[in-house]
Amino acid sequence: MTTPGSTEWDRRIADAAVVVGGHLAPTPLVPITLDGFAAPTYLKLETLQPTGSFKVRGALAAVAASAADGRRVVTASAGNHGLGIAYAATRMGARATVVVPQTASPAKVEALRRFDIDLRLIGDGYDGAESAAQKIAYEDGARYISAYTDPDVIAGQATVVREIADALPGPAQIVVPVGGGGLVSGTVLGVPDRYRVLGVESAASLAVSASMAAGRIVQVPVGSTIADGLAGNIAPDTLAPSILTAAGVDVIAADELAIERAVTALAIDHGIVCEGSGAVGIAAAMNALMPTDLPTVFVITGRNITGPRLAALLVP
Repeated sequence: MTTPGSTEWDRRIADAAVVVGGHLAPTPLVPITLDGFAAPTYLKLETLQPTGSFKVRGALAAVAASAADGRRVVTASAGNHGLGIAYAATRMGARATVVVPQTASPAKVEALRRFDIDLRLIGDGYDGAESAAQKIAYEDGARYISAYTDPDVIAGQATVVREIADALPGPAQIVVPVGGGGLVSGTVLGVPDRYRVLGVESAASLAVSASMAAGRIVQVPVGSTIADGLAGNIAPDTLAPSILTAAGVDVIAADELAIERAVTALAIDHGIVCEGSGAVGIAAAMNALMPTDLPTVFVITGRNITGPRLAALLVP
């Protein structure tokens, strides 16, 4: 895939903003005090999206782009992107197949079953599900919508930072979880010049940062992590490493214990239910891994954690 030029990205993001604005209300940007973190701190609560995750933004943009010709859409998802596609397809009357790894969060799988979609559980991880979904799309003549490298998905994710910019006029640091890189790519492409972007991966899955360091897409070992939505390798046509490298964006990593502590702190100290993938930025801040020279916005990307998993963290 050829990376579109800036004019095309601007057009895609503007189109996505119209679609997203027609289906979703802006999510809150709330100030908090984060223990041990000196900068003024805000949370962008994508946990309050109807699917419990920011990924509904990119899904709406991508399904809208496909709806006119009536093509079925196919995707692979650790859960949240699939929920977004299911929601968007239902809203727009589109046909959708969602392939989910058998290791996906039970909460996300159960939520997917509530939609009128073709749901398939294939593979023991995201990589297997992605390969299966791409094969299904090819064989059926459907459109495959990548969770992180589809340009319409990336443009839809860029609407997060547009909302932040409307609410926070001064310079700021935007901290974004990184899995396949769709959200952080959209953030970089849609961000005002006054903002600095910082990406945070799970230390168990360093696909984007490793590819940035290598100057090409590389495969990495993927460990078990509570941040399951960030786990997995990335496709050869993934745009994030080149976008982030060109923009000079740093990507850091949060370890497993820190992520668990962050999920717990968000719940107990702030009353926010957050899945592990959404808490990696808070985890990195609690471990003093990022600058504190600017007001900082943490994009809290999703709430889809099971009750038993959350309870085990709160009452170990």
